[in-house]
Amino acid sequence: MTDLSTPPTRPLGALAPQPSPISGEPDLIEVTDPATGELVGRLPVATPEQTDQAVRTARAAEAGWARTPAAQRGAALADMAAALRRRSRELAEVNTRETGRPTEEAEAGVLAGADTLDQYAQLGPVHRGRSLLGEWAATDLMVPEPRGVVVALTPWNDPVAVACGLLGAALVTGNTVVHKPSERCPHLGLLLHHVLVEHLPEGVLNHLVGRGRTGARLAGHPDVDVVAHVGSTATGRAIAAATARTGAKALLENGGNDPLVVDADVDPEWAAQQAALGAFANVGQICTAVERVYVHRGLAQPFLRALTAEADRRTAGPDGHPGRRLAPLVDRAHRDHVHSQVAEALTSGAARCAGGVVPDGPGAYYPATVLADCRPDMRVLREETFGPVAPVRVVDSFDQAMTEAAADRYGLAATVLTGSLRHAQRAWRELPVGTVKVNAVFGGAPGGAAQPRAASGTGFGYGPELLDEMTTTKVVHLGQPVLG
Repeated sequence: MTDLSTPPTRPLGALAPQPSPISGEPDLIEVTDPATGELVGRLPVATPEQTDQAVRTARAAEAGWARTPAAQRGAALADMAAALRRRSRELAEVNTRETGRPTEEAEAGVLAGADTLDQYAQLGPVHRGRSLLGEWAATDLMVPEPRGVVVALTPWNDPVAVACGLLGAALVTGNTVVHKPSERCPHLGLLLHHVLVEHLPEGVLNHLVGRGRTGARLAGHPDVDVVAHVGSTATGRAIAAATARTGAKALLENGGNDPLVVDADVDPEWAAQQAALGAFANVGQICTAVERVYVHRGLAQPFLRALTAEADRRTAGPDGHPGRRLAPLVDRAHRDHVHSQVAEALTSGAARCAGGVVPDGPGAYYPATVLADCRPDMRVLREETFGPVAPVRVVDSFDQAMTEAAADRYGLAATVLTGSLRHAQRAWRELPVGTVKVNAVFGGAPGGAAQPRAASGTGFGYGPELLDEMTTTKVVHLGQPVLG
């Protein structure tokens, strides 16, 4: 198992300690195990000077990497994918220690990241422009070119898979990268960097350990061309404001408050299983998790009974401690956020069907929670909870469900469970989100790429279209010279 008690001994120029403005001591990120509360390790935060140096290093390597043949860049990604597979268990164990994600799930995320690198290794070399029909004696082209220096700010909830998507698309199209992973999983980010950077020329992929201040400095840096961010809406909007001042492109996948609509004609137990999967998978810490449930009144009672049973089944651990069969949340601060929304809803009249109580003992555990009698004005329905909470709103019709599901500032994804083709067609046509899923909370064909809307962000964050986001297009007209 990787020793995380001290920073790695390999030279990392961007990771020298930053003195605290108050104490003069190095500024360290300290990570504790969310399952036990024990110290995982400490890593020094990059200084502003080191942050700027990382951008300069990426800029200096840009021309050489852009001139590297696309097939050679793709081969480098394939080598990176193979290295991830060889070290997948090691990466997964570090992920578990820092964020609490079960090791098997964490390893699946690493392998998904490797698959993504392999996909971009194949797609990158065939990413092409267009020829245009101009004059017979001329040649007209639209040619994709790398944008330059890409900053990738990646999250903690699926850290390897998300990072591989952004890094892979940026690198294979000829960009150089400065990557700052979440401060909640800095050791994992550092290990991932070591695994990947071995297969790239010097300066092409750069890594920084930092908090929000480091990300803000990168987002507002005048020599950055793209800022790609997966994380909260508040941070995404700050990035959008910063890039508006510098002219960099902002590529944002931010918060979501995804609705699940349960129509009157479906099996209530099946619908409850879908709701539980969507709300409780990865302890609700998924961008496209089910955050609010609208169920038809005619189905409400059997659906709530079945959903409560699903929550209880996930919560009652063999040790007798409620809330400990599920993995812990990422840390206690996040658990406080989740519980504050639940407590506020209960105070405002919601009924607790399951969970909703902070368990005793160490760690950041929280039980699978089902709330009934929820109203639209409750924060648990209005805001992203990002925890194992299923707030249920009973509605009188599919029309009401659609209206309330659409009345939200986010626009990431939505799910509709229905036996009516007419309702399914209406749902994907009318719901103002980037992804609509009918009769399955998760799933879909590979290669699909959605654009989040409204407060959920902007731009394609994955799929073949991400290669377009990472490139810019130049029009070329080659005419014939007049020779003397």
